[in-house]
Amino acid sequence: MNATIKHQLELFQERNKNRGRLLVSCPDQPGIVSAISKFLFSHNANIIESSQYSTNPEGGTFFIRIEFECPGLKDKAKEMERQFTQIADEFSMDWNFTHVYNVKKTAIFVSKELHCLLELLWEWQSGDLMTDIALVISNHEEARDVVEGLNIPFYYIPANKEIRKQVEEKQLQLLKEYDIDLIILARYMQILTPTFVAANPNKIINIHHSFLPAFIGARPYERAYGRGVKLIGATSHYVTNDLDEGPIIEQDISRVDHRDDVDNLKKIGRSIERSVLARAVKWHLEDRIIVHQNKTIVF
Repeated sequence: MNATIKHQLELFQERNKNRGRLLVSCPDQPGIVSAISKFLFSHNANIIESSQYSTNPEGGTFFIRIEFECPGLKDKAKEMERQFTQIADEFSMDWNFTHVYNVKKTAIFVSKELHCLLELLWEWQSGDLMTDIALVISNHEEARDVVEGLNIPFYYIPANKEIRKQVEEKQLQLLKEYDIDLIILARYMQILTPTFVAANPNKIINIHHSFLPAFIGARPYERAYGRGVKLIGATSHYVTNDLDEGPIIEQDISRVDHRDDVDNLKKIGRSIERSVLARAVKWHLEDRIIVHQNKTIVF
């Protein structure tokens, strides 16, 4: 990590040393917001942002994201979480406290096409993607110079379906060694095994170069051209064992017409892919996503 980015992270951590976030999902019923608010007030916490959603006020599921400022949070955090379990048990909550000063560590996986990687690195350098990019893993060498030029460790690990198990064993060891919180597949053109996915539930974000559920799998631009589509898009989603069918985080589209050949579709699509992936990653880093069944609630 270069000195400028390290300084940005240190300033961010200092500014947010007392900032916390709480994500909750539970059966909807009266009193949830009141109980959470009273709990935070009892710890002298001030709510900065609150967003909530219910699938159905009668028998549905309730979701809420709260961002708060709490003096002395580092010292209080463990005790606050211990005390919150009483409220969580009362309302049957799935919940998670995060502390903004704990900047998430990310690993980026990439193959030959670098446009999504470059977008993430630009957002990171500009301070708009607040994370510690701990390493980049690739099955090709194309990204080495740009990655190492930013003092990010680069690991070249050739991969194909014949050696997938051995490759993933190396990758999982690196993820453990670097204590990674989030894996970003920035056009990493390899299918992950169930073992790898199970080791990182809702912690792998992929970019697929089509507007899912259309054109799942390989060569979506060629298939879109063959179908004569008038819109192309990109989809960022969490990875599950079902190919390109994990919970969708973000999507976008662009209009095309009969004049656009496959190369034009790819050129237009790369721009969409870059922005869609960057937004999805940013929302995850800001703890704005709750996964519910095979969908996401994004606050």
